[in-house]
Amino acid sequence: MGRLLLFLIGIAIGAAGMYMLVQRGLVAAPTPMPVQVVPAAGSEAPATRIEELRPPLPSTRAPLPLPLPAPPAPDGAQATDASAPPASTPNASEQSVATTPEAAAAITAATAAASDGQLLLPVQGVQPAQLLDTFTQSRGEGRLHDAIDIMAARGTPVVAVADGRVAKLFDSKQGGLTVYQFDRDEKLAYYYAHLDRYAAGLVEGKQLRRGDVLGYVGSTGNANPDGPHLHFAVFVLGPEKNWWKGTAVNPYPLLGGR
Repeated sequence: MGRLLLFLIGIAIGAAGMYMLVQRGLVAAPTPMPVQVVPAAGSEAPATRIEELRPPLPSTRAPLPLPLPAPPAPDGAQATDASAPPASTPNASEQSVATTPEAAAAITAATAAASDGQLLLPVQGVQPAQLLDTFTQSRGEGRLHDAIDIMAARGTPVVAVADGRVAKLFDSKQGGLTVYQFDRDEKLAYYYAHLDRYAAGLVEGKQLRRGDVLGYVGSTGNANPDGPHLHFAVFVLGPEKNWWKGTAVNPYPLLGGR
């Protein structure tokens, strides 16, 4: 009896010592042996391990970062042709009328007018030698410029290149303040864009004479504020005489560019 009592006391002391060592982290806690649950006789249910009943431990893997939104496109990244008319109508440089003898004759007449000095350079103080031919430059989305840009200081007067009436004054998102002028025979249209402001008294239907001031160089619309210029285009009108639609003609040689 005395030996059994001493044996039990030894077991208790050993268990207490082990518990103290585990609490102090000196000894790892023993891993319990997996226990298999034996199904009852005649049952086909699979055995289940104790580990399968425990809730999963939280993952220590850092969560994947959420995708960041794409940075906004810089100003002008989506700019295309500044000569775009209202969104509900096609662009003169995109939508060309069918080639007709009348259109060919109008182009010939425009070239003849330029060679005779009848087309005036539309920005005061700029000489033909300063012009750059940007007519075929790309403006994104497979579109061409279909115009030339004439660089000048903000506020420089813009003048009518020939006689003819003001067909449309239009403020567009891309072209800013614009003027569409028809020639006297209403076969050609002259397009002036990015104006800083219109000349006093300019209204639709007004008859302009060659050299009349119609506005001033600026950077309205999608133009770079640091590079004021006149976006100038010429196009042959179709039979409908739509101010936004026609066949683009390169203004560079018409203005004396070489």
